[in-house]
Amino acid sequence: MREKTRPATDTLQSGPTGWAMPVITILGVAASVVAAFVGSGALGGTPVSEAAGGALSADATPVAPAGSAFSIWSVIYLGLIVYALWQLTGTARRSARQRALRPWALASVLLNAAWIWSVQFDLIAVSVLVITVLLAVLIRVMYILGAPRTGGPLELVVADGTFGLYLGWVSVATLANTYAWLAASGVEVVTGVPFGIVGIVAAAGIGVATALLSRGRVAPALATSWGLAWVAVGRTEGRFEAAELVWTAAVAAAVVVLVAVGNLLRNRRAGVRTPADPARPGATRGATAEQR
Repeated sequence: MREKTRPATDTLQSGPTGWAMPVITILGVAASVVAAFVGSGALGGTPVSEAAGGALSADATPVAPAGSAFSIWSVIYLGLIVYALWQLTGTARRSARQRALRPWALASVLLNAAWIWSVQFDLIAVSVLVITVLLAVLIRVMYILGAPRTGGPLELVVADGTFGLYLGWVSVATLANTYAWLAASGVEVVTGVPFGIVGIVAAAGIGVATALLSRGRVAPALATSWGLAWVAVGRTEGRFEAAELVWTAAVAAAVVVLVAVGNLLRNRRAGVRTPADPARPGATRGATAEQR
C-alpha cells in the first residue's frame, strides 16, 4: 500500500457544481439590485436621505456622510452584478470558495434591499437591526474569502474587491444608521460634537481591526476611509459644522488606509500568504492522504 498525498487545490477546486445556485444567485442579485434601485428613489420616489423624516440625511447627525459618499453604491452594485454573472463560468462553479460564498452573497443583497425598504416605511429601528445583520453577514463573507482564490485576477476583483468595498462601506453606514435612529428617538447626546468624535473614532477602530484581521485586504479600508472622508466634508458646513469633527474624520480616514497598506506590505515582506494570493499547486494546507 502506498500513501498518496492529494494537493490542497483539490479541496479548493473540483468538478463543476450544478447550475441551480449560480442561477439563483443571479436572479437574487438582479431582483435585489432592482428593489434597491427603486427603493432609493432613483425612479422618482422618495430618496433614502429624505425618507423617515430625513433621519438619514447628510445633516442629520455629526457622523452622517455628505450625500456624494453614497455614489460608492454604484461601484458596489456593478461589482455584485458582474460577480453574479461570473458564477455561471466553469471556474466559479468548480471553486469550493465560491460555492461556500454564494448563499452568503445572496443573503447580503437581500438584506440590503430589506434595509432600503425598511427606511422607506419609516421603520428606522428595524433598519438598524437589518443593517447590523448585514454587517455580520459581510464579516462572515470576509472569513470565507480567506481561502486562497482559484479564479485568478478576475476573482480578486469581482469577489474580494466587491465584497471588500461592501464590508467597508456598511461598517460606516451601520454606525451612521445607529446614530440616526438614536437622534430620531430623542437621544440628544448623539447630536453633540463629543459624541460625534466618539463615533468617528469607533468607525476608524472598526476599519483598523478589519484591516488587521483580513490579512492584507485593502478594499474594506478604502471604503471605510471613503465614508470617513465624506463625514469630514459634511462637517465643513450645515448644522453640525465643527473643525474638531472635520479633522477627526480626516485623520481617521488616513489612518485606516495607512494601517491597511502597511499591513499588506508587512505580510508581503514576511512571505505570509494573503487572501488575494492564488492557490499554489503542491501547497500543504488542507492536504489529505488516501490509501491504495
